[in-house]
Amino acid sequence: MRRTLSILTLLLAVCSCDFINGIIHDDEVVARVGSRRLYRSQVEALIPPGTASADSANIALQYIHNWSMDLLYSDIAAQQLTKSELDVSEELEDYRNSLLKFRYEQRYINERLDTAVTREQIQEYYDSHKDLFMLDVPIVKARFLDIMQESPNLEILRVKMAGLGEGDLAEADSIAYLSALRYEDKSDVWMDMPSFARYFGTDYGTLLANLDKDGYIDIRDERGDAKIAYVCELIRPGRLAPEDYCVPRIRDIIISNRKRELLLALERDLLSDALEKKTLIIY
Repeated sequence: MRRTLSILTLLLAVCSCDFINGIIHDDEVVARVGSRRLYRSQVEALIPPGTASADSANIALQYIHNWSMDLLYSDIAAQQLTKSELDVSEELEDYRNSLLKFRYEQRYINERLDTAVTREQIQEYYDSHKDLFMLDVPIVKARFLDIMQESPNLEILRVKMAGLGEGDLAEADSIAYLSALRYEDKSDVWMDMPSFARYFGTDYGTLLANLDKDGYIDIRDERGDAKIAYVCELIRPGRLAPEDYCVPRIRDIIISNRKRELLLALERDLLSDALEKKTLIIY
């Protein structure tokens, strides 16, 4: 009788667990490793709204794969590794300390970092570190036109985009708006040649090879597009980059240096305070 009651009690407990589990996860199981289940709702929560069906499927499959492999590795490790090898408490403590240090440093920096960089500071850094700003690739200021080869406006746009006559650029912009596939005036900003080459769908070596003496790059593709650029200025590798091209990089360097100085000051203050209060004793 006692044995029967024990079995009935166990069955009721199992059934109750299944019932509760069903209430908590009342959706489709998409994967299972042993007794652990992955539910459709968990996977769907990871997929950003509006994601295309094919992309959603790829994200879901990759997550299911990663989830399964993590558990399978965990199971085989628990079976095969020694007790000492399974003890990861030291590594977890190191990771916890590193994570807490990183989070505090970020908070400390966010509360104190001055991100304002003046034009004078940029100029001073540029003048003092010109060796850092020698060009590895060409840079250009240019205008770009993408237009069908059969367009009656191709030749007039090709001439006007050079901006040699008064009002040419305004006229080019107006005509391009109505007849070009794409028209961009980048004559007031420096671009590195590899980035500019993406407009053409090629490499910058091909662009340089097609640059004529009048400053035009003219490439026709098999789709019937005429991709034309007028190069206003070109600086080749080995030359000093102009200051305005270097501004974003200099700003990043100055702010990065400030971060480093803040962290060094924080470390010095922590060490000094701990030694003074004798919370740190070095024997």
